[in-house]
Amino acid sequence: MLAPASLRRVTGAHPRLVDAALATLVGGIGLLPLLFGRWPDGARPSGADAVAAAAALLLLPARRRAPLPVLALAVLGEVAFTVLTSYPSQPLKLAALIAVYTVARTVRRRTALIAVSGTALALYAVITFATDSATGPEAGAVFAWTGMFAAVGATVRTWHDYVAAMEERALRAEASKEEEARRRVAEERLRIARELHDVIAHHIALITIQAGVAGRLLRGQPDQAEVALGHIREAGRTVLDELGPLLYVLRQSADETDSGQPTEPVPGLSRLGGLLESLTAVGLSVRHRQAGHPRPLPTAIDLAAYRVIQEGLTNAHKHGATPEAGLVVDYGLDELCIRITNLLHSGPCPASAATGTGHGLTGMRERAHAVGGSLHAGAEADGRFRLTVRLPLPATGPPADTRTSDRSSGTVPRVTAEKGKQR
Repeated sequence: MLAPASLRRVTGAHPRLVDAALATLVGGIGLLPLLFGRWPDGARPSGADAVAAAAALLLLPARRRAPLPVLALAVLGEVAFTVLTSYPSQPLKLAALIAVYTVARTVRRRTALIAVSGTALALYAVITFATDSATGPEAGAVFAWTGMFAAVGATVRTWHDYVAAMEERALRAEASKEEEARRRVAEERLRIARELHDVIAHHIALITIQAGVAGRLLRGQPDQAEVALGHIREAGRTVLDELGPLLYVLRQSADETDSGQPTEPVPGLSRLGGLLESLTAVGLSVRHRQAGHPRPLPTAIDLAAYRVIQEGLTNAHKHGATPEAGLVVDYGLDELCIRITNLLHSGPCPASAATGTGHGLTGMRERAHAVGGSLHAGAEADGRFRLTVRLPLPATGPPADTRTSDRSSGTVPRVTAEKGKQR
């Protein structure tokens, strides 16, 4: 015996076969009395019964393609049969009820309601005509049977609509999941590209500058050349230290966990002093001024601020006319403002520096936008290049003292700090 699930699969895969079997069953009900010569109540069948059975046998296979016409023909056939024979046809009445189920299952609900109501009234009139009683049990049974077939059809319709909606929702969820996965991959690739650029570009620039210094001093001033080589060695070690965790993340699978390894490098403004020391060591004098009340920052904003300062000062060192740059870190009530200034070479300003089309400025702009901030970069009228980045911060209390420090380079690098005024 077929299980309900197997039966549903068979009926769904072979609907015409189901209709043919159903039509054969209904037609057989009308033809059996012809074989036995009498109906169960003792009445003798006639040729009209054979015609009615044949009509039901022909109508039911078309119920899915034309449910309303099949219902109308079955009802009209029942009415005509009853008028001609003075008793109803069981095969045509059963065909009409099956058509009622099909109409309730497939046709629009308003149209189905009208068709079912009309069928119930027509069958009620047939029973009333055949029994000469408008209140007999058979008359009431007509409404009960018609309502039952219509209710079953409406229930099946609702179930199929629910299943279709769930399947569509599952498909949309799968599509959105794939889209979200692609978006996350793209964001991760962009993040890794920014990290690699920020980690490598800054220290490679320092290594390049120190290598040039070492090459010039190697024969005449070997002691100073050794100092430059030490800076190269330190910058290389820093690159390896920062690349290690990043490469570990790239090698790690999604379900791997290792508490002994950091998941990603997250430098912040707490490491700003070391960054300024490394720049001072390669000859960039940075006048650093801090304003407002320093406080712990969200990780994303802390990292963005550090990387923007790192890239901005590196660009100032590479493209500036003098080895000097200004840095202001202002902790406002609701934003962190970073300003970097340096003197440009005389002559036309490079397009990448003025408009931000280089990879460095593009990366800084993307970092600022990623945390809801903004970046403006361009040459001023006095020949200076100014980079201004604003990053949103959680609201806090009134700003405190301003602190200012100068980082300059000479024969021996020096770092000084001095009190500034309140902003």
